Amino acid sequence: MIGPDDVRRIALSLPETTEVLAWGMPTFRVAGKMFVTMPDDESSFAVRCPVLERGELIAAEPEKFWVPPHEASSSWVRARLAALEDGDELRDIIQDSWRQAAPGHLLEV
Repeated sequence: MIGPDDVRRIALSLPETTEVLAWGMPTFRVAGKMFVTMPDDESSFAVRCPVLERGELIAAEPEKFWVPPHEASSSWVRARLAALEDGDELRDIIQDSWRQAAPGHLLEV
C-alpha cells in the first residue's frame, strides 16, 4: 500500500528538493516553491494543479482527487493515497507538480 513515506521518498528524489515543516505539516519545495504538502492525517497529499485542469481531474476521478473548501481558489488539488493505482501513478503526480514549480534550468536536464 502507498503511504506518506512513499510521497516523501519520491519528492526528495527530485532535483534540488527540500523538505520544510510549515503549518505543522511536511512540505516539499524546489527553488523555494512548494510542490507537495502532506496534511496531518497522512491519508492524502496536495500538489500543484492548474485551476482549469483541476475541475476535469476531479470530475473524472472524484474518489481520488478533491479540493477542500478553503483551497478552492488555489492552484492545488489533493489526492487520496489509498485510491492511487500504484507507485508509478504517485511518481507521475508528484513529478508533474515538481515541473510546475521548478525553475527552467532544472527542466532543461
